Amino acid sequence: MAPARLDGRTLITAHWVVGHADGRHRLLERGEVVVEGDRVVFVGHGFQGEVARRLDMGEAIVSPGFVDLDALSDLDTTILGFDNQPAWRKGRVWPHTYMEAGPYEMYSPDELVFQKRHAFAGLIRNGITTALPIASLFYREWGETTAEFAGAAQAAEDLGLRAYLGPAYRAGNQFVAPDGTIQPFFDEARGLANLEEAIAFCRRFENTAGGLVRTMLAPDRIETCTPELLRRTAAARDELGVPVRLHCCQSKIEYDLVLALRGMSPPEWLESLGFFGRRTLLPHGTWVSGAPGIDRPGRDLEIIRDNGATIVHCPLVSSRHGNVIRSFARYRDMGLNIGLGTDTSPPDMILNMQMGLILCRVADATTTTCRSEDLFDAATLGGAKALERPDLGRLEPGAKADLIVIDLDRPHTGQVIDPIQTLMLTGHGRDVRTVMVDGRFSMIDRIIPGVDEAADNRRAQAQFERLMALYPQRTWQHPPAEEIFSSAYPVTRRPA
Repeated sequence: MAPARLDGRTLITAHWVVGHADGRHRLLERGEVVVEGDRVVFVGHGFQGEVARRLDMGEAIVSPGFVDLDALSDLDTTILGFDNQPAWRKGRVWPHTYMEAGPYEMYSPDELVFQKRHAFAGLIRNGITTALPIASLFYREWGETTAEFAGAAQAAEDLGLRAYLGPAYRAGNQFVAPDGTIQPFFDEARGLANLEEAIAFCRRFENTAGGLVRTMLAPDRIETCTPELLRRTAAARDELGVPVRLHCCQSKIEYDLVLALRGMSPPEWLESLGFFGRRTLLPHGTWVSGAPGIDRPGRDLEIIRDNGATIVHCPLVSSRHGNVIRSFARYRDMGLNIGLGTDTSPPDMILNMQMGLILCRVADATTTTCRSEDLFDAATLGGAKALERPDLGRLEPGAKADLIVIDLDRPHTGQVIDPIQTLMLTGHGRDVRTVMVDGRFSMIDRIIPGVDEAADNRRAQAQFERLMALYPQRTWQHPPAEEIFSSAYPVTRRPA
């Protein structure tokens, strides 16, 4: 059951409030936010109405909650490939022997539900109030299941997280052939059956949990899709009125494979299928025509912009893999809508904003093209625009009461002149103290009711270690685990 709302009006104040008026965020020194039910009813100074309680958050920012369009909902496997490369030799692409033996689920149903709940708590701790979950299919039998997402819906309701949910599906994957080449494999019938399951999930769960749970369609990655799967996805999106998210232009392997299979770039292919439409979200947008390594001329970004899709920028995970969009400022100035996603551990939106700002300045070789507020807008307003939710990502009368409190008096914070610039310099997700979603406190003073953080961390570690032990089965030539996973330095184990 979701946390309970407080009776009557609640007035929240702090040294800084990020309000919203006339289409943009505004900073209110010693500002006030008044919440009643699930809505914001006042933002400003000197509220004259009656209130049931006043909460002074002190040296802090009261901010709209972050909208995470690619929200980590997994036990993140990034660490398994962080220094263990190339990925196809380290279990990140199935070998032909594993395909022939029959892929299987490497987590139990209970473990899949647990990892969603565990990850959702991590999102809340980092100030994410609206999340579109993402998890890896590398260790799955094929796609995600209705059962685990029914559990995810319950977890979102119990914890008080606004979530857009839908099991990921695909019509194919890549595998490592005996000669070490990477080949595509497709089972379209299976993918279409999974799509029907996803459609049924949307019909069952849309706008449940008092509106906290919404739904989406989540074809996994463009290179794992067939034309028919994408056409039917687009038709279902239009019929159901839900967002669709498709990972696209995120690697050179993907870009080259789509070119080889379809004779077009990923955006060109999507446009030819009539895939684009309202609420189309495309992580990650790093490999496009004109980018280094893509010699083929084209209009990839213009196609995405002209069709009204959103680029979901995930700067932390992209930079970990040596990728960067070139650049955030150029995409913005072209008129592309840009939202942010975490997509990796830690699910720290503040860190992602910082990385996005740094990477833009590095890519542009100047500090003048991108400012702190540009990334803050992407983490709030950009995500809300992508979902067509003008009631999210801002604090103004009539908006949903989704807000967070970010401390500004921690030892690492330093001196505060401008709170948003300070956040970009020294802040991190652990500075989020309190979270309200839909007028309910999901976290107070860093405590999430009903969550035993230490016990959950122990369970997650044990579950992850079992997954690592299975990696030789799904790695080309089946090397032992110690050859798949390197160590930064030689390890001496304690004698038994």
